[in-house]
Amino acid sequence: MKVRKVVVVGLAILALGPMAVAQKVSIEFWHAATGVLAAALTEVVNGFNASQDQYVVNAVYKGSYTETMSAAIAAFRAGQAPHIVQIFEVGTATMMAAEEAIYPVHQLMADTETPFDPDQYIAPVKGYYSSADGKMVSMPFNSSTALLWYNKDAFRAAGLDPENPPRTWAEVRAAAKAIVDSGAAKMGLSTSWLTWIQYEQLAALHDVPFATRANGFEGMDAELNLTHPLFVRHTQTLIDMQAEGSFSYAGRDSAPDALFGSGEAAMLMASSALRARVVREAQFDWGVTYLPYYDEFIAEPKNSIIGGASLWVMRRPGASVAEYQGVAAFFSYLGQAATDAKWHMMTGYVPLTLAGYEAAKAQGYYEANPGADLAILQLARPNPTENTRGLRLGNLPEIRVVVYEEVEKALQGQQTAEQAMANVVRRGNAILREFEAIYK
Repeated sequence: MKVRKVVVVGLAILALGPMAVAQKVSIEFWHAATGVLAAALTEVVNGFNASQDQYVVNAVYKGSYTETMSAAIAAFRAGQAPHIVQIFEVGTATMMAAEEAIYPVHQLMADTETPFDPDQYIAPVKGYYSSADGKMVSMPFNSSTALLWYNKDAFRAAGLDPENPPRTWAEVRAAAKAIVDSGAAKMGLSTSWLTWIQYEQLAALHDVPFATRANGFEGMDAELNLTHPLFVRHTQTLIDMQAEGSFSYAGRDSAPDALFGSGEAAMLMASSALRARVVREAQFDWGVTYLPYYDEFIAEPKNSIIGGASLWVMRRPGASVAEYQGVAAFFSYLGQAATDAKWHMMTGYVPLTLAGYEAAKAQGYYEANPGADLAILQLARPNPTENTRGLRLGNLPEIRVVVYEEVEKALQGQQTAEQAMANVVRRGNAILREFEAIYK
């Protein structure tokens, strides 16, 4: 008597002959990772694929964060969306508003009867990617915050204490000027992701709202708050530091990242996820510390906010139950302590779960890599407020471009700090009202 295999694929039951081999269910995953981060992502995906024999995740690079998000939206409209897409954190409000396009993670896990405990994720990450009623909508993946990277050799050459990095903006400015004046480095200070670090993170550290309505968490009718004295003061600081040669503006987004590893910039404010690149490129003694603050605005800085991206499940016409079960299985794998700790240690992104953090600690990672836990400690500062949860603003990528444009004009001497911030508010609020009109 011949035995016939029965394989369930979605809702269809297929009877296979004795020589037939069950095909693995294919999951399409679009991402924006490059360089060492792409290599780490591939290793994680390969680990999942090798851990079981039912599913295979196919990771496909689709360009920058903005390009990947645009590609996913276009694919959904064409009925060809991927199962999973990596979306940067500033696209969260836009994705949440596109309810017909997304499959919320909490619903996916419930529908597929996959065990899921959102409380295993660290609070800043869980909160950012959850709805107003606390339900997780996307799956945290590569979460980071911003830190100050500094060249200890340049500090020594400038007569500065390399074991006592600057804490306040006054100290950062003094150190940057000493470095440039002494010739210890070509640049004293530069920054990557100017909008995210110099304005969004700045707001959280000082417990000042970036926008009304709890930074948009409480409604789409939020308005920008960047005419607040803190933002005007900080814009003026950047203008003044550039004029004296202690600060160098070197482009948008991650373009300035290369300046630190090459030794050109003695200090760089950048993502905590820069660690993998710094370890590979820096041929000098380096350190990392917390973001600076203005002590006249706040005595003790608050927590920073997350950056990076999360994974969104897309509604895909014709997708089977088995395909979404595969997505849920992949997400469960990502949430395992061993996977989370490995991803964290390979990349510099923060561990997403408490268990992942403990796993990395148990392996002696933080003892062997001083400063690798600073991003976690900065994110987990006590007594967070509604100003330190992050931003939930529609079309935030467009608003970031506006900040770039207006601050660049100020740095070029085309307008004052006050005019720059007023223009950001005027143009940014118009973008918010356009978003509100579409999705409200």
